[in-house]
Formats: sequence, structure tokens, C-alpha cells
Amino acid sequence: MNASEAPGGLPPARPGAGPARRWITDAVIAVAVAALQVAGTYGAAHHHGVPASPLEYAVTALAGLTLAARRRFPVGVLVVTGALSAGYWALATIQSPIFLSDIVAFVTVVLARKRGPAVIALVGYYLAYQWLPALTGVRAAPTALAAVLAAAGLVVLLGAAELLRLRQQHAAAIARSRADQALRQASEERLRIARDLHDVVAHNISVINVQANTALHLIDRQPERAVEALTAIHEVSRQALAELRSVLGVLREDGASAPLAPSPGLARLGDLTGTAASAGLTVRVERDGAQRPLPAEVDVAAYRIVQEALTNSARHSAGCTATVYVRYSRDDVVVQVDDEGPGAGRPAAPASQGRQRPPAGGNGIPGMTERALALGGSLQAGPRADGGYRVRARLPLGGAAR
Repeated sequence: MNASEAPGGLPPARPGAGPARRWITDAVIAVAVAALQVAGTYGAAHHHGVPASPLEYAVTALAGLTLAARRRFPVGVLVVTGALSAGYWALATIQSPIFLSDIVAFVTVVLARKRGPAVIALVGYYLAYQWLPALTGVRAAPTALAAVLAAAGLVVLLGAAELLRLRQQHAAAIARSRADQALRQASEERLRIARDLHDVVAHNISVINVQANTALHLIDRQPERAVEALTAIHEVSRQALAELRSVLGVLREDGASAPLAPSPGLARLGDLTGTAASAGLTVRVERDGAQRPLPAEVDVAAYRIVQEALTNSARHSAGCTATVYVRYSRDDVVVQVDDEGPGAGRPAAPASQGRQRPPAGGNGIPGMTERALALGGSLQAGPRADGGYRVRARLPLGGAAR
């Protein structure tokens, strides 16, 4: 049984309704049907001028009240209401609308997808209502036309119940689809936050680590350089805190009032070149095409890819310079980061200096690739033929709608 279904295979009375609420709903329906049947019995008795006995009122009321358990025991309730109505119809002279409880019980069984008992109940209704009164002598046998119309009415009842079941199944499928979509969106949001956290922490901590090493080595011999390094650490840590507040603000319940940093984008490449320079990496920025505002998702992804590529260059490249190339076109934007690495006749730095490329199991390149693929783009990263390392990403401008 699906978790969203009530006992007996029925869908809940309303999406998200608890068991207590479903029982209350069923009890209200049962009382309403019982009241209608008792009132109908009284009206029929008054119309024919024949008083109904207390037993007749009790049977009609009991048939309706039994519906309170229809969701828990759909087939059992169908059997009880059918027996009560068949007995009433076979013995009582007053034509009470006791069949209302039969209709509700029958529809409940169909909604519970128990077609066997439902079909058996239809046959039982037909025999009990059309021929049982004639066998007991209470009423005459039905005419051929009445028998055909009664059979047609029962078929229509079955069709209407099946249509209602299909509509409820469709509504339940839509609700499950929306729940799955909400889960996917939550998972994607967590992944996006994890990528942003990785980019912010990795980039800024790398710069802080380089500057801290510089300050430790120069604090005695060149105190003024040590002061510059400590100042850079202070500035980079301040920027990191601002970006962390921006990323984590979405996790706060009062996110609207959370302090937010300016949204990262290619317009802030100057900040990246500044922090990269603090880590000892000289960055040159080249642009091609008409610079213009980009969709927010594309702008953030391009910024983060450049940020991660510069972080890797500062940590792992043997060179001291890097070039950021940005090309704007009508359909996409391309960002490319090249560092000189050990090219141009420079020997590769020894491993003890911590300037080798990261192992394949790192999160930097996979994270950049995920950002590009999420927008329908692509990313290539690897050594250049003339030495150094290149990261190149193509981000379609239409991918922001995905």
C-alpha cells in the first residue's frame, strides 16, 4: 500500500489529512446519510399514510451509520449495508431511500480498487431490489422495462465510480510528482550551496594560507612585507565572511533579513584578480565581444569557474601569471583561464613547495564541470601543449531557463 493511501487502499480524504481528520470526515458522511435515509423513510410513510415501525427507522439509520467504518473496512461495510438494505427491501412495505448507503459503500469499494466485490455487489443489488420483494410477496415482480432500466442504472453507477477512481489516481499522481519535484529542487539547492561553499572556502583559504606563510617567513627580516601580508589576510577573510553570509543566508528562516554580499558575477573579476595577486599570482583579463549583463545563473557560474581555476593556479601552478579570457557572443559566454605552469622553459616546482596539480579525486574540476553541465554547457580542463594548464567553459545564455 502506498504511504499516501489510507487503510483499505483508499486515498486520504484530503491530501495531507491525518487519520483523526479522516475518521471525522467519514463520521460526518455516515451521520448525514443516516439522517437522509431516516428522513426519506418518514416522508415515504407520511406520503402513503402508513406509519413506519421503529425497526424500519433503526435499520435505515444503522445502514447509514455503518459507513463510518467504510475506509477501514470497505468490503465489510459493503456487505453489512447490502444485507440491511436487502432485508429492508424484502420485508418492508415503505420504499425507503436506504439505497444511499449502498451507493456510498459501493463507490468506496471501487475507490479501494476491489473490483471483484464491487461486481458481486452489483449483481446482489439487482437481485435484491428487483426480485427479492416479489419472492416475499411485498411487491409485484418488475416489468421488463423496469428490469432493463435498473440494470442500466447499475452499469452507470459502476462507470461513475470508476471515473471517480481514475480522477483520484490522477490527482494522487500529480501530488507525488510535485513532491518528487520539490525533493529534486531541494537536492539541487543543497548541491549548489555545497559548490558555492567549496568555491568560497577553497579560494579564500588558499590566499590566506599563502599570505600567512609569507608573514611567518618575513616577520623578522622584512616586517613591512609581513604587515602587507597580514593586511591581505584581513581583507580576504573579510570578503570570505561576506560571501559565506550570502551563501548561508538561504538556510536561515529569516533569510530576507540576512546580510547579503553583492551577487558574484563577471563584473567582479577585479576582486578575483586582487585576491589572486595577494597569493602571488599576477592575473591579466582579456575580453572579447560586447560586454553586457548576463542571466544570473550564467553570471554566477562563470564567476565561480574563474574563481576555482585561479585558486588552482595559485595553489598548484609553477608559474606566477595567469590569463582570464572572457568572450561574449549572442548565444553563449566563454570563460577561459590559462596559467603558465612549468612552460616557457621554466622547470616544474618541487613537490615540497606544494605547487603540483591536485590529484584526480579533488572537488575543484568536478564542481566546475557540474556548474557548466547544469546550464547545458561544457567544460574542458587539462594541460596545454606549450606548458601550463587551461580551464575553458562554454555557458549557453539560454541554459539559465533549465
